Amino acid sequence: MRAAVVRTFGGPEAVEVVETGLPEPGPRQVRIKVAAATLNPADAGVREGFLGDAGKQIGFGWDVAGTVDATGVATAWSVGDEVVALDPGVARPVRTHAEYVVVDTDAVATAPTTVDAVHAATLPLNALTAVQALDLLELEEGQSLLVTGAAGAVGGFAVQLAAHRGVSVTALAREGDEEFVRSLGAAHFTSGAVSAGSIDAVLDAAVLGETALEWVRDGGSYVGVRPGGEPASVRGVRTASIAVSADGARLAELAALVDEGVLTLRVAETYPLEEAAKAHARLAEGGVRGRLVLVP
Repeated sequence: MRAAVVRTFGGPEAVEVVETGLPEPGPRQVRIKVAAATLNPADAGVREGFLGDAGKQIGFGWDVAGTVDATGVATAWSVGDEVVALDPGVARPVRTHAEYVVVDTDAVATAPTTVDAVHAATLPLNALTAVQALDLLELEEGQSLLVTGAAGAVGGFAVQLAAHRGVSVTALAREGDEEFVRSLGAAHFTSGAVSAGSIDAVLDAAVLGETALEWVRDGGSYVGVRPGGEPASVRGVRTASIAVSADGARLAELAALVDEGVLTLRVAETYPLEEAAKAHARLAEGGVRGRLVLVP
């Protein structure tokens, strides 16, 4: 089968599509025939060597939508099931940017039925990051939340999920994105600074760090999206960061919210797998609204 990998760190030109062996599922695993897999900024980090393992073949991809093709023992999934999954972790020879991928059964959920596989593939990583970050914030209905980077992939899901929970959301984004983030459910919008201590919590998808922390009230909460990169606590503000984890049950809930129209999925462009390097180049250009998706 074919897979997109990197063996020498560098720019988009370092991406290779290689022939590799068909993976076999072990106990409590399934093999998915990939219909679509999303390219995320984390993949650029792998390509550039931020996560190490120089000299080894490393695969790309966190998200996948496709069809169960084979199962190991002790799994409730069946061949032919249409699914989505998060393939967590890094530094493995092959990941979801391939024709087939093996994942743990508890990372898998039934795919949304109201969207195609290309759109479904944009759900797992960013929506799970958003919902797990919101869980850390422990907000109650009626409290206020500032989402930085609200027009981005994680930020957009966070706005929708928080608004759905009855949280009053202020979206921080570029001026040109106001109409969009309000359409996601943001009650308030800003493209600049926020009054110090005026917000119950911040979900810092734009990684503003201490700047965003200053906007949180005394005793409030802050969650960032860079694992271990949260600022130190001040004024009793609880600070944390999210390291996304696979959770098939939670992913199933998110897929149901897609089918209910609560969550919208955004695709910017699609690329055939053999043009993975072109997709990386487009991501590196910036300004992408929605996700780039690879199709084997």
